Amino acid sequence: MADINIQRKKSPPSRWLILLLVLAALAVAAYFLFRAETAPPTDVPAPAGSGIPAPPDSTTGAETGPRPAPDAVADMAAAPAPATPEVLAAFAQGDAAQPTYGREGLRLLAANLVSLADRDDLRRPAIQTRRDDLTSAISRLDEAGTSLRPGYVAAAALALAMQQQSYPALETEARELSAVAGNLSGRTTTAAEQQQVQDYFTRAARLAQALNEPPQ
Repeated sequence: MADINIQRKKSPPSRWLILLLVLAALAVAAYFLFRAETAPPTDVPAPAGSGIPAPPDSTTGAETGPRPAPDAVADMAAAPAPATPEVLAAFAQGDAAQPTYGREGLRLLAANLVSLADRDDLRRPAIQTRRDDLTSAISRLDEAGTSLRPGYVAAAALALAMQQQSYPALETEARELSAVAGNLSGRTTTAAEQQQVQDYFTRAARLAQALNEPPQ
């Protein structure tokens, strides 16, 4: 008599198991979706004091160094030109009709002459007295109603004292500058006055250039 092979019928997976797997998959997907939505954007600067460096500005190319603070940029933009005879000569050729022409020219001239007066070979009592007269006149430039004439005269007198000390060959130029300064009214309201002041600064720049050279 033949044996009959009886196999047990496999039962289908439990519906509860399938449901649990589906819920687990949904939970994982929800976690990654929520994480992506709440992640901070990469191009937003970090809060101040967080210690996280700010991202580079894409509009400035490959700039990686620290940028100057706004105040430093403003200071650099407003920084005055160095008081050299070349700067004074260039200034002298500007518009003498500008209201600040005389004051700014005097500041440039005084800064150059005072620096020269501090040179070792020019530190003499007579020169230091003229130096003090000039710095005193320049200190009052911003006072209301102050005449510029004392500044013109004091600058020419200091240049003359330095010429007499170490530059005998410049006597003519120094005395001519003193004469021009003595004829200035201190105003620049007329075209003639503006021309006189411009001539004064042109002469002063040439003399300052020569005084900046080593004495022979």
